[in-house]
Amino acid sequence: MIIALTDEDKSALAQLCTPPGQPGSGRVRYAAAMHFNRAGQLSDEALEVFRICSPYDGEDPADLLRDRGLAAEIPNAGIPSGTAALRSLLDETDLYLAGLRGPGIAEARAGVAQWGGGAIRLPDDPPRNGVVERWLKPALDQLVLSHQALSHAISLAAPYLHWITYDGYPPDEIGAEFARGHAYSSLIGEEGALAAPDWDLGLFLIAPNVLYRDHRHRAPELYAPLTGPHGWRFGPDRPLLVRPAHQPVWNDPFAPHLTKVGPVPFLCLFCWTRDVNAVAEVIAASDWPALETLRLSGAES
Repeated sequence: MIIALTDEDKSALAQLCTPPGQPGSGRVRYAAAMHFNRAGQLSDEALEVFRICSPYDGEDPADLLRDRGLAAEIPNAGIPSGTAALRSLLDETDLYLAGLRGPGIAEARAGVAQWGGGAIRLPDDPPRNGVVERWLKPALDQLVLSHQALSHAISLAAPYLHWITYDGYPPDEIGAEFARGHAYSSLIGEEGALAAPDWDLGLFLIAPNVLYRDHRHRAPELYAPLTGPHGWRFGPDRPLLVRPAHQPVWNDPFAPHLTKVGPVPFLCLFCWTRDVNAVAEVIAASDWPALETLRLSGAES
């Protein structure tokens, strides 16, 4: 059993504990098992179990380990429960925000410090979300290249989050592609994994090439994009600005803004610092048809 973990082990453990069912997870778990085998923390017999299971993403190696009398090697001490996975994600979120500069960063971190120590609320039976199942992994595949720990923390916590595809916008105003092509989940907020009044921090995911049309809301808003490049603008019919990942965007109350997703799914941290229950409104623009069909190359910066 893996009991004590070094800092070097943490990334491999996150991979070893990838929940069954995620595409590619069998190979990810096998690669992590090889790390612990080389370190002398997992036997050759247990490694063989991970190899056998590697082509089958839906199989939990723990079952075969038990069948072969290797239950003692199941890394129970390291597998995060939902609570531990969400705590780890909050820690990695705060570390990530600490490395950014710009408006709204201090307010977001202050909220994490104020409410992040509360009791974790796990959903009894989180509903499946097709947007998350299809597009979260490709987004994390880009994020892992620059922020490995955060990417793994999101992957581990995702099954314990309540993902919502918001239906509050009229579909004919916000656009059918966005209406069916996005999902979000609150980490801290009135409906989040941790409770907070009139405050919201979480993850936001949009499918590739989707246009999130011009809109505005009373809530001040921080976007911390984890993938990129994506297009932005801050007023109807203005030119599109293409920005890379990890460049924060701050929207003052009622400031118009639009996002055009690039070839990689849009994944970001978001934070609304007040007025979270005020309804957002779509602002009409004449160039939506052209922006709907626009394809960013992925090379812009």
